[in-house]
Amino acid sequence: MTETLLLHDDRMIAHDPGQGHPERPDRLRAVVERLAEHSVAGTRLRAPRVATAEEILRVHSAAYLERVEAARGRYHDFDPDTHTSPASVEAAWLAAGAAVEAVDEVLDGRARNAFAFVRPPGHHAEPGRAMGFCLLNNVAIAAEHALARPEVERVLVVDWDVHHGNGTQAAFYRRRDVLFVSTHQYPFYPGTGALHEHGEGEGEGFTLNVPLGMGATDGDYRRVLADLVGPAAEQFDPDLVLVSAGFDAHRRDPLGGMAVSTEGFADLCSALAGIAGRHAQGRLVLVLEGGYDLEGLAHSAHACVEVLAGASGPGGPDVPSPVGDRALRRAVEHHRRYWSL
Repeated sequence: MTETLLLHDDRMIAHDPGQGHPERPDRLRAVVERLAEHSVAGTRLRAPRVATAEEILRVHSAAYLERVEAARGRYHDFDPDTHTSPASVEAAWLAAGAAVEAVDEVLDGRARNAFAFVRPPGHHAEPGRAMGFCLLNNVAIAAEHALARPEVERVLVVDWDVHHGNGTQAAFYRRRDVLFVSTHQYPFYPGTGALHEHGEGEGEGFTLNVPLGMGATDGDYRRVLADLVGPAAEQFDPDLVLVSAGFDAHRRDPLGGMAVSTEGFADLCSALAGIAGRHAQGRLVLVLEGGYDLEGLAHSAHACVEVLAGASGPGGPDVPSPVGDRALRRAVEHHRRYWSL
């Protein structure tokens, strides 16, 4: 049986957005050290390639890519949250390349599934601007790359980061070949992700936002997967499942306000592996997004790697909290106009 592929390059650690910034190099170090200290059988770790301009330009405008390239080798502020150091642009191209390579390895059958451990993260980067610590939208670039291959007609993208994936939503908002699902704290940065943001034109109904109140629990997230994501995915029937795997909904995270545990993230990964197994020949790729408590991040990412390598999720109860139950009921009622839920 093929192994789970893990992609990482130390050059992505060299991206330094500045002293005191939460998206710091120690994030990736913590993940890599956890995997080195507690190796998981059935995995292999290797360095990725750099993305090509053609791959990036499937998502980002040429004018925006020129602005990113102008920051190569120097310090630059794209916005109050998004800063580069001399190594940052190279790291961003590597991060996008890791996501693309993960897709190719899985689609070609050389890996059973994959996790790209990257930074800078990507899901806030819109086609024409950097935002929220993100320069290039790694998952959107990976999705477009997959759809350029003849065996892929539909891609499911699930974003479980505590922040709404506004950049990924923007990339596919008028498309029906990508089903974009975002579970996120709301109201919260970046201010998008309301229920009524459900796609436009041909893409109407193919954006499923699930805004959750502060304090959402493992049970809330399990119910979202069981009652909304699972049924919609069954009807969409994806050829590939991509995950924007942010771990800042962890109860230890200093930026988020959620109450998800390490075991809860393992269960989310297990549920999505099940969806991939039923519809996409097991083709599942996770790409790292946020997560700012080092222990919560490293342990949760490691737990997901264990699931990818064949371990069962802990399988806790799907009992929702009162706030989560109300949010889920509203989301199901809204999205029921497009999907049988």
